[in-house]
Amino acid sequence: MTASPQDLAGALRRMAVSTGTEEPAVRGSDWRLVTVATVGTNGTVTTTDGIVARRLQAYQGPASGDDVAITQSSNGSLLALGKLENGNGGWTALTLAAGWTPQANYYVPSYRLYGDGTAGLSGMAVLSGALASGTVVTTLPTEARPAAQIRFTVQVAVGFFGVMTLFTSGAVQLGDFSGTLSATGNKWAEFDVAARYRRQL
Repeated sequence: MTASPQDLAGALRRMAVSTGTEEPAVRGSDWRLVTVATVGTNGTVTTTDGIVARRLQAYQGPASGDDVAITQSSNGSLLALGKLENGNGGWTALTLAAGWTPQANYYVPSYRLYGDGTAGLSGMAVLSGALASGTVVTTLPTEARPAAQIRFTVQVAVGFFGVMTLFTSGAVQLGDFSGTLSATGNKWAEFDVAARYRRQL
């Protein structure tokens, strides 16, 4: 059976539309949400559906499983704009070691992640009684652990100071006291000193 001129014209129109939707130069630029499958060493990421896009400089610490937005120019160039926020972007309370509790009238000991590859701590914890050098107050979750060991000067008791150390293992430790601490009375862990630090990526 021979196709009519009308059938042929309709088929050509459908083919043109189908081709146009696949061609960036025809459909123009757009964006979409994707999940990262692998991270390249050349500044690119590959998505779970096989798209390779170059990361913006602001997209730091890419990892498999990241939900990201990618955009495409009219000539087909692809950019990974950055990781999408999965939480509320706020503070997450830390789990304190036995004997430690949040200090009344201060922020609850918490951590927060920032998009530039840093993290921050906030709040104060209190312990009543003896405080031994090397005591671990809390252990940071993996995403909030520092890229390298960090030390901060803190007040641990009235008239006494010490060092709060953040280890790459996540341990937050107090030690190096300025004198012999009393076995009674309140001792403190001041997390606000670590308001911003480089975290593991």
